[in-house]
Amino acid sequence: MSRKYFGTDGIRGTVGMSPITPDFVLKLGQAAGRVLARGRSGRPTVLIGKDTRISGYMLEAALEAGFSSAGVDTVLCGPLPTPAVAYLTRAQRLTAGVVISASHNPYPDNGIKFFSSRGTKLPDDTELTIEEEMERPFACVESRELGRARRLDDAAGRYVEFCKSTFPTEFDLRGLRLVVDCAHGAAYHVAPEVFHELGADVITVGAQPNGFNINDGVGAVHAEGLGAEVRRREADYGIALDGDADRVVVADGAGRIYNGDELLYVIVRDRLASGLASAAGRGAVGTLMTNFALERRFAELGVPFARARVGDRYVLEVLQDRGWLWGGEGSGHIICLDRHTTGDGIISALQVLGAIRRTGQTLAQLTAELTLLPQALVNVQVSAGFDWSAHALLTREKAAVERELAGRGRVLIRASGTEPVLRVMIESDDAEGAQRLADRLAATVSAT
Repeated sequence: MSRKYFGTDGIRGTVGMSPITPDFVLKLGQAAGRVLARGRSGRPTVLIGKDTRISGYMLEAALEAGFSSAGVDTVLCGPLPTPAVAYLTRAQRLTAGVVISASHNPYPDNGIKFFSSRGTKLPDDTELTIEEEMERPFACVESRELGRARRLDDAAGRYVEFCKSTFPTEFDLRGLRLVVDCAHGAAYHVAPEVFHELGADVITVGAQPNGFNINDGVGAVHAEGLGAEVRRREADYGIALDGDADRVVVADGAGRIYNGDELLYVIVRDRLASGLASAAGRGAVGTLMTNFALERRFAELGVPFARARVGDRYVLEVLQDRGWLWGGEGSGHIICLDRHTTGDGIISALQVLGAIRRTGQTLAQLTAELTLLPQALVNVQVSAGFDWSAHALLTREKAAVERELAGRGRVLIRASGTEPVLRVMIESDDAEGAQRLADRLAATVSAT
């Protein structure tokens, strides 16, 4: 059975349009409350966090009401990064955690994503069960059974301390000037504190959210601005998060941007060199989009590597299945299971800075032996439910492009799991040729 509402990262869409409406979220809260409470002793309690979008107020109220109507207590922590909700849910032994966020999307969008009591994304079968529960009539519990709500006033402080605890205790960040771009998002009040309290001289960017400016020209999805700001401020490094702070990109003092593939390589290489990697857990997971150069370099280091479907939830599933510790995506989602249960932009940045401190090398030096192959990615707007595999002309063109590449590259076409977009990617040692071929495939879709 396919999922009707849940995508690769929860439920997401434009606010005011189905399914991101108050009535839907109210019903979602009740259905999720019923499902999450099954088979549990005691009163179920769910933590609710959000990013800085103006719609978060409305959706938070609807979600809280839905849980209350199912007899579930809620703990509200206000704007907080997605991985912070995962951590606090686990640390407080709560039933589940919920984040109201559309991650890197612009402010008119929003979404809902869930974490289990262990701080991990809900498995597909649980999401399916919640969808099935939503088909039942809305029914409120009796008044004496209604859920209560309270605020966790020190949520941000608890998370700051957790992030700091993942940095090597023998090092600090004194002497480093860092540009920290919070994307006007959920980390605006915690990320600068983490790096400052570890000793860095912090210059903040994108830390003045107004409900409408999240991801607007700032953050991990606009990393070109990060490199320019690092050079302008004569900083050592720049760290850019996205709207919910579960992804990160880094710029060095020259303004060069390092993506998730490169940062994952730095972290894994440092774990191996410092003897912090157990033999059993030393494998790494990427996705179908992961640069082939990373796979090849891991093989040279003796690190087993596997590819998952695109989406950090699928990277995590493969890590758990194989008992490995590290995984990530080029977009900047990086998972270090020896530090956290989910991808965390702040913690990932700290692992990279830890490698820099431990080795005394620059980020350019740490990645010198990893030369990424050029990738050309084109996003094509399509209608909802578009099945590219049934598109005869595109299938023929894909085969023709693969013949033209003649083993010097690869083609990947996939539907986005969060928006009506078809992603066309060509990877080749010829950057201009890769872009030409990606545009050619994209034009095939647009012409129909």
